[in-house]
Amino acid sequence: MKNRFLLLLVISVFASEMYAQEISKNAIGVRFGDSRGFGVEANYQRAVGTNNNRIELGLATRSGKKTDAIKLTGLYEWVWNIDGGLNWYAGPGVGVGQVIYDDKHFNDRSAEVYGYATGTVGLEYDFDFPLLVSFDLRPEANFGRYVDDVNLNIGIAARYQF
Repeated sequence: MKNRFLLLLVISVFASEMYAQEISKNAIGVRFGDSRGFGVEANYQRAVGTNNNRIELGLATRSGKKTDAIKLTGLYEWVWNIDGGLNWYAGPGVGVGQVIYDDKHFNDRSAEVYGYATGTVGLEYDFDFPLLVSFDLRPEANFGRYVDDVNLNIGIAARYQF
């Protein structure tokens, strides 16, 4: 585990020295994802600092077989340019959610609020007009009484930049 962390740290340091294209100051849009059922997320990104770093906030709803959920996610992302308008990004995050159980089996626990640690890694394309499209992976470690597991949230997004 220490070796993986050290390798990630070294790669991040060297990658941050690479030339990076300027990212937009603000972007707002929608992200469609899948972890425990299909979900839609209202999403906002805000550039921070002088390097290509940003904060991403998302408010999502999910509908699954026997559950519905609402989630609030906050991420800090580092963005690196690959070529032209193509970028890749990665970063850590945290969130809070509420899951509502629809099955009769869950009568004694019809709803639960839980927290989770997450991260993101993805590819995005910044068009010449104010559109940003992306594909990302978000592993999530959930910490709750009944929602206590790890899952992978895969998503695509489209955002308007301003």
